[in-house]
Amino acid sequence: MSLRIALSDDHPVVRVGVRALLESPPGLREAWQVVAEADNGDALLNLLAATEVDLLITDFSMPGSRGGDGLAMLGQIRRRYPQLPVIVLTMIGNVPVLRSIIEAGVEGLLDKAAAVAELPQAVRAVSQGRSYYGEALRPLLDSDGRPLGERDPLALSPRETEVLRLFAAGQGVSQIAAQLHRSKQTISRQKTDAMVKLGLKNDLEIYDYARSQGLPS
Repeated sequence: MSLRIALSDDHPVVRVGVRALLESPPGLREAWQVVAEADNGDALLNLLAATEVDLLITDFSMPGSRGGDGLAMLGQIRRRYPQLPVIVLTMIGNVPVLRSIIEAGVEGLLDKAAAVAELPQAVRAVSQGRSYYGEALRPLLDSDGRPLGERDPLALSPRETEVLRLFAAGQGVSQIAAQLHRSKQTISRQKTDAMVKLGLKNDLEIYDYARSQGLPS
């Protein structure tokens, strides 16, 4: 039986590479077919509404969507398609962001650079109802010694982390509020709370922190 896969990434070369990897199985590997592709969050949600798929492989950060990317996009997918297995590909190496992605309900999480080596394993595991976290990401996820799902009370919340990510990517408070469907006052408070927790004094220090943590992707 063929596994119908939806693929979403804002870089065409990534989609071409992933499709070629999935649809050129060595030997007698399972039949996998990429049945639809999207290049941003809005197109992905439209795709899922119109196409029956068994598995989604998606980038985490795809700027330019009115409905948002990142955690906002994953939240919409989980609410609309709670049974759909999801694998996220990302270049982000920030531990709170990685944990937030997993807590958003995805079953697979891979570093993009390792996709060629690990994606077939991840697809096989996730399609069989198991979780798969890439080898390069496991040490990061284990680095603070806490089980997945257990939060450090002093760490940024997923919402604070997402606000900083979008701010560092060049969006203003009003844009972030519209994308995340929150008030400007809420976004400003979450930005301020995050700065206090991290000891950041101004916007320039936010950009420096985000760059050092790999938040924009």
